[in-house]
Amino acid sequence: MKMSLYKRFSRSEWKALRQSGESVTKLDQLSKLVSLNDRLSANDVQEVYGPLVDYVDMVYQNSQLFSTARQSFLLGAVEKKMPTFVIGICGSVAVGKSTTARVLHQLLEQFYPDKQIAYMTTDGFLYPNEELERRNLMRRKGFPESYDMNRLLEFMKQVKIGGESIEYPIYSHSIYDIVPNQFETLNQPDILIVEGINVLQLPQNHEIYMSDFFDLSIYVDADHQLVRQWYIERFDMHMDLAKNDPNNYYHEMSQWPRNQAHQYARKVWREINLVNLVEHILPTRDRADVIIHKTNNHFVDAIFVRKY
Repeated sequence: MKMSLYKRFSRSEWKALRQSGESVTKLDQLSKLVSLNDRLSANDVQEVYGPLVDYVDMVYQNSQLFSTARQSFLLGAVEKKMPTFVIGICGSVAVGKSTTARVLHQLLEQFYPDKQIAYMTTDGFLYPNEELERRNLMRRKGFPESYDMNRLLEFMKQVKIGGESIEYPIYSHSIYDIVPNQFETLNQPDILIVEGINVLQLPQNHEIYMSDFFDLSIYVDADHQLVRQWYIERFDMHMDLAKNDPNNYYHEMSQWPRNQAHQYARKVWREINLVNLVEHILPTRDRADVIIHKTNNHFVDAIFVRKY
């Protein structure tokens, strides 16, 4: 990490920055927000996410003021609907970025009860498995070339220019594929949280990058060895969930001896996920506005905020 770019806050220092009241840090049914093998406590919500919501609010309010002034300057008037404020959340497989996105989503819904807050992942823009097989990319799933970047960038453009009823594909982790002929719809949300391993990447042969559409970006970070451990533990949980579900992608593997399944998981981590992390995900960390750093048991010990 380029430390000169960031101001580091210990957890206690970050907690002291909190501005908002109690109402924004009370979440019901925390367990439903937590991804497989992630950890989240009421203290995490208060000490980490409470100040984060305040920081997001500051950036959001400044963005609204700038949009108002810009429209007034260029158009002589202010449109009723401001451009969607987009938050990008990035990090490795199994690091807990989905939990971060879901918690932030629910807290922002509380903080802005009169605004529409939406959350989506970029998984839906992976090519379907059939197309990945055709391109010989199944072992590169999750790498930049496995995404339909043209479609994703066009989607983000429509979000930013205020398109109505914008559809995007649905990805299912249980079938490990795009769900055929099913879509989610966005309809001009005030704030959109976009979560995915590729949100800060700089794909080749594109003049427009995903990050061009973000007003704020967050990277969830942890040591490689910890992420490897969390990945294996999450793999175990997938095995347990798939054992009695023949339609689940992991069902066949769930019937293997567990040591054989672990060997397979370690190989996938070593040859695919670790390579993707080191070559494509980690290099984007220094492009984030905020870095959430985790230690053992997904405990957040520090927050890094870009100085400019």
